[in-house]
Amino acid sequence: MSPGSWLLGGALGHLAGMLASRRASRLWLPATLAGTVAALVAALLILGGDSPWDWRSGFSVAGDPLHLRLDGLSAFFLVLVTIVVGGGAVYSRAYWTDAAHPRSAAAGRAWWNALALSLGFVLVAANGLHFLLGWELFTLAAYFLITLDRQRGEVRAAGWLYLGASHVGTLALFAFFAGLAAQTGGWELGPMRERTELAPLFWLALFGFGLKSGMFPLHIWLPSAHANAPSHVSAILSGVTIKLGIYGLARFTGWLPVPAAAGWTIAILGVASAVLGVAFALGQHDLKRLLAYHSVENIGIILIGLGFAVVAAGQGTDAAGWGQLALAGGLLHVWNHGLFKALLFLGAGSVLHATGTREMSRLGGLWRAMPWTASLFGLGAIAISGLPPLNGFVSEWLVYLGLFDATRSAGPVAWAVVPAAILLGMTGALALACFVKVCGVVFLGAPRSAAAAHAHECGPAMRGPMLLLAGGCVAIGLAPVWVWPAVAQAVGTWAPAWAGLAAPPSLAVLGWTHLALAALAVTGVVALRRRTGRQPVPRHVTWDCGYAAPAARMQYTAGSFAAIITEWFDWILRPVRHAQAPDTPFPAQASCTSHTPETVLEHVVTPVGGAVMRLSAAARRLQHGRLEAYLLYLLVGIAALAVIVATDVGQ
Repeated sequence: MSPGSWLLGGALGHLAGMLASRRASRLWLPATLAGTVAALVAALLILGGDSPWDWRSGFSVAGDPLHLRLDGLSAFFLVLVTIVVGGGAVYSRAYWTDAAHPRSAAAGRAWWNALALSLGFVLVAANGLHFLLGWELFTLAAYFLITLDRQRGEVRAAGWLYLGASHVGTLALFAFFAGLAAQTGGWELGPMRERTELAPLFWLALFGFGLKSGMFPLHIWLPSAHANAPSHVSAILSGVTIKLGIYGLARFTGWLPVPAAAGWTIAILGVASAVLGVAFALGQHDLKRLLAYHSVENIGIILIGLGFAVVAAGQGTDAAGWGQLALAGGLLHVWNHGLFKALLFLGAGSVLHATGTREMSRLGGLWRAMPWTASLFGLGAIAISGLPPLNGFVSEWLVYLGLFDATRSAGPVAWAVVPAAILLGMTGALALACFVKVCGVVFLGAPRSAAAAHAHECGPAMRGPMLLLAGGCVAIGLAPVWVWPAVAQAVGTWAPAWAGLAAPPSLAVLGWTHLALAALAVTGVVALRRRTGRQPVPRHVTWDCGYAAPAARMQYTAGSFAAIITEWFDWILRPVRHAQAPDTPFPAQASCTSHTPETVLEHVVTPVGGAVMRLSAAARRLQHGRLEAYLLYLLVGIAALAVIVATDVGQ
């Protein structure tokens, strides 16, 4: 069977799942998984070496024949879509049940399949108008998934913010595709590198796709949407949908000419997103909001690889080597981030399901009650921190290799990559500090609330998808050469001159090193378990600064754990602190709380929006319905035009 046949089967499976979600919910999961597997097979056939699949319909949609294409780049992203869609579907059957959510569970299943179908359609659309239709459909499906729990005001606010920001980005993309159609004479998409007059359209694409990807400072919708959505929806939002913004940037920087500053702009935005994303994450006390800001960070890492690849592509064959490595690292990080971020959001969902709270300072001690969740979340934390021997280290290592090789280039590139590499390393260190905080506050220590004390482990339906995603993180980390052909295929599709990219020798060495580290770790754990099994481990209360009866409130909180580091970024985080200092030697009450606002949204977008609304309200007063005033406006306008014309004639 051809990739097109498998794609058709996948679409029919998801369509059947959408219809079955209300009529026969027991049929929903088999139909959804069948469609997911079919789409996965189609993508793997292309990445395995099959020729790109291209199909044109004999009928028209919105005035143009339907044109679909699946090549190495779109197939690469489709693999990630299928894995997270399938895993999230299984997870949701236990997490968002009909019994617990009778008003929204069936609708959630239908919108889940609608999102999967529209994501796949965007990836195969080869017509600008149809691309926009698919883009708008997946935006609407994501909105209805975010607002499944719409009885809560903060959920509705997050949904409206997401929808408003998404439509601003869609307007920019409509202008991009309309400009493309106006200059090329049609909506068809494909390689047009020789059309240099199209280069200025890149800035519209950067804004539209960048807003969807959540790059800094266009991320204003992302923290609240990811935090307030159901956790399986957060997993697909972070793991997949924001990657469609990356897909758009990668697709059109490969197909179209770009301005000379395009690559540098993408790289600079990537560095800013990586560093500031993790800085904002450190300041969060809400577990899911913290994970959301790490999406901004990891989008930055991907953009660093893509940005320097665009720079290299503009410098000819001499820069091809390091450009290929940077792009390969960025694309592989698309997969890696999708795997470990979906794993972390599903783990956070398990915690929320067991305790009813996302506030880290109300958790603690969950390792004993939830060993599976804690272990899998810890594995995801290691992966997202870019530590060996897991997959996050592999993709970041490829980006580093590209940057290190670029230092041998002539010109400004050699100087620019040095601070980029340093800041990328600092991002990894801050991410590690952030997840030490998360794991320590949430899973270690003593329970800080009754909900944490009575937590319970999740069931097999929620545990299975987390194990699948964790297995992907381990597999890529231990055997990176296995996924290299797929990465090389995507790189060759982006830049045909870079096709046939061979794996760097260090990649195989890295895989063997990771295997040795994993074997050493397993051996150490087994030896420790055997030793502790023979004799009991003595347990004592942690030193408590002299207190005779230590309590859970004496533990580090999420805020105090990272207080010193977040002070470094006070200039951008703008934390708000509320303190009631003790006023007597034995005070009846004292408190100290803090929170980190959404700085760009609250200190930039909201004031600007308020100014626009005030200006609009002032202009509205001019529309009062009196004819004589309208005639006066007309005379004033004519007089102003007369003055302008007279001035031009006089010159």
